[in-house]
Amino acid sequence: MNLENVKIGFALTGSFCTFSKVIPKIKELKEKKANIIPIMSYNAYNLDTKFGKAKDFIIEIENITEKKIIHTIQDAEPIGPKKLTDILIIAPCTGNTIAKLANDIIDTPATMAAKSHLRNNKPLVIATSTNNALSGNAENIGKLLNRKNYYFVPFKQDNPITKPRSAVFDPEYIVKTIEYALEGVQISPILL
Repeated sequence: MNLENVKIGFALTGSFCTFSKVIPKIKELKEKKANIIPIMSYNAYNLDTKFGKAKDFIIEIENITEKKIIHTIQDAEPIGPKKLTDILIIAPCTGNTIAKLANDIIDTPATMAAKSHLRNNKPLVIATSTNNALSGNAENIGKLLNRKNYYFVPFKQDNPITKPRSAVFDPEYIVKTIEYALEGVQISPILL
């Protein structure tokens, strides 16, 4: 699929361990000439972790996209009314964000971006990354799987021995999931 000039909102939430897998996909989409609108949750934008400094991630993402990151609710709200996105992906999408989306809690830049984007009946792609996908958040994932305009990047158990309820998206499917979702199709299988 040709992604040239496709307006892709790309939101990152706080599963910091997957940033190194997600940022190359932002670059790949940019190389395909997509118009990337970067978005970060409060935690993703502000917290330094053992996986890196927030400032370094911000600089890298802004250099790739050639745009300032949307990182406030106020800046995310116009995404829908101004029709800024053809598709939005939340990658990584934490269990916290999944729960908020499933229960219509809009209190972060990422959840506001999703709500605003969805008002235009456009696809929203979720790249699950949570330690409780197969326990407390299973119900919320199920809710989103059954909602119109929600699409999932295929995911699998993260580490079934030490984290038996954890699931994480497969980064190799990010671009393909976006392409399928733009056609209104959920890539299969969802569970790897």
